[in-house]
Amino acid sequence: MDKSWAEKNKEIQTLLAKEATFKEAIKKLLEFRGELFQQITWIVEAYPDEAFYQMPFAGADGYHSKTLAYSIWHIFRIEDIVAHEMIAGDEQILFREKYLKKTASPIITSGNELQGEAIAEFSKKLNVKKVYLYAKAVKGSTDSILSQLQYKDLKRKFSDETKQKLIESKCVSEDENAFWLIDYWCGKDVKGLIQMPFSRHWIMHIEAMRRIKNKLCKLARKGADPVAICGLSCNHCFLGEWCGGCRTIYNTCSFATCSEGKICPNVKCCKEKNIDACYACSELETCEKGFYVPSNDGANAAKAQSLYIRKYGKKEFLKTQTRLHEKFEFQKVQEILGQDCKEAFRILEENKQ
Repeated sequence: MDKSWAEKNKEIQTLLAKEATFKEAIKKLLEFRGELFQQITWIVEAYPDEAFYQMPFAGADGYHSKTLAYSIWHIFRIEDIVAHEMIAGDEQILFREKYLKKTASPIITSGNELQGEAIAEFSKKLNVKKVYLYAKAVKGSTDSILSQLQYKDLKRKFSDETKQKLIESKCVSEDENAFWLIDYWCGKDVKGLIQMPFSRHWIMHIEAMRRIKNKLCKLARKGADPVAICGLSCNHCFLGEWCGGCRTIYNTCSFATCSEGKICPNVKCCKEKNIDACYACSELETCEKGFYVPSNDGANAAKAQSLYIRKYGKKEFLKTQTRLHEKFEFQKVQEILGQDCKEAFRILEENKQ
């Protein structure tokens, strides 16, 4: 489990145990849920459709053996069922806001009953953008429920009537891999449900999602040209776990995700000119497109690298990058190359073998 997430969760659960710190616990829990949900948002906004039904760890033990789409569905179906059927005692978001039709899901369950290839097939059928909106709606609804809880509500337990209601809802499969959930939930009080479906369950699955997307990016970069269109080195980028590189469909560079059609202006320009990258462009020195926009503090460092590639080639550029990273501890090239193009070029030449 992510160390910082584990520590935050531990603090929240400690605060939750005392009436004097209960409100602070709920406040911190809502903030933490917001932080975790941001991870899902980044993934949904950045990755191509095919990423959501891939299983790079198929057959492995653990939550990372699933898909990105399944993970989102599973987290929020469980939360929707528990929050509304058990705690609030009202209609689930899935039905109230007609998300079953919107998401194109063939099931109303949490998906625990699905195994192996069935998970991938299920994921292919989902409208991921709508599943994300469903997740966002469930989170908002649960946050509202949590905000209204009183300390005395934490000890509320659930009756056989609640258990029967869950069974009759058919939202939990009768498959042995899923049906145990009903006894598990009903064996807890409200505090126990907050500790698992609403917090720890998120952590485990979102951490698994990060492992899945990291692996997908790594696979995408395999065999791809590691030199980015703008002149950066994907092999040395601090966002390497998030991005597959602008020469792959897993391009999640900020200049791609924030641009129209999620296409980096530098990539678009080079494709239109039918050139390999910016280093091959006669307008490079004066270019202010995409990564080279003057307001970007890394513009001149990137431009200097493109000029270096033009003069010495990609192979030497990558060697120089490696030497720089071995010599200095830095994340962004502008930390070493600075913001003056000529000075940056001088530093690169200085580190040429």
